[in-house]
Amino acid sequence: MEYAAAKSSICRQCGRYFSPFAPKPGLKLRVREEAPPPANSSILSKFEDFWKRQHSSVIECFECKRKQQVCGSATSTICPSCSAHIDLRDYKITSGFSRTIRTRGDVHLTGKGDLGSSSVVCRSALIEGRLRGNLHCDDTATINFAGKIPGRISARRVIVERKADIHCFRRLQAESIEIKGRMSGEIIALTVEIQRKGALEGDVTARAISVEKGGMFSGQLVIGRADLTQGELLQEQKPDVAPIPESGFSGVDPRPLPAT
Repeated sequence: MEYAAAKSSICRQCGRYFSPFAPKPGLKLRVREEAPPPANSSILSKFEDFWKRQHSSVIECFECKRKQQVCGSATSTICPSCSAHIDLRDYKITSGFSRTIRTRGDVHLTGKGDLGSSSVVCRSALIEGRLRGNLHCDDTATINFAGKIPGRISARRVIVERKADIHCFRRLQAESIEIKGRMSGEIIALTVEIQRKGALEGDVTARAISVEKGGMFSGQLVIGRADLTQGELLQEQKPDVAPIPESGFSGVDPRPLPAT
């Protein structure tokens, strides 16, 4: 004897499952049909692989400079060559912060943040608050801050936003600099672009500079120097070698005589 609402039961002799109630005559059972596999499964798999590749990134070790590919969701990794720890976290600073930052992630310094670290190394940075120390970005440094920056800034690309009004006490180095707001200081770059309503005051050493209509530049400009290197963007200077005066005595051995 089975429960009236039972869907299946087990035989006491052979142990097999069976339905205790036979279906009524004329009753059609509904069978759930599985959806057919997509015709372009190969295209779908390619799209998934492409999406996964987009979320992975290639990072470089701080110590041995070896590059490796890591997942975009990873927060840290170990260099397979020198076993050094590599930080991959993003930092968002909303108050006072004085610890040194060295990460392959991004740094966001908010308007209420005060970054007093002596050295900050990251992939990209958005500066909206007070920056006291040095900043190095492997990619882009975006500055949207009004005030003085006592530290050194170096990046592949620097963007000075519309609302920015900064005065850099130390040299700013980059491959390309876009100035949309106001800036004063010393710049060494490959290309400098001053957009409309942008203003730059200071000494500039670059290979090319462009000033749009409505932009302003005031200062000393050194442009088109062939001795600017891509790596350091610094002037290559050969040491001056003083000429050796010729001796007026012929046949004299220039080596010192032994002491007697």
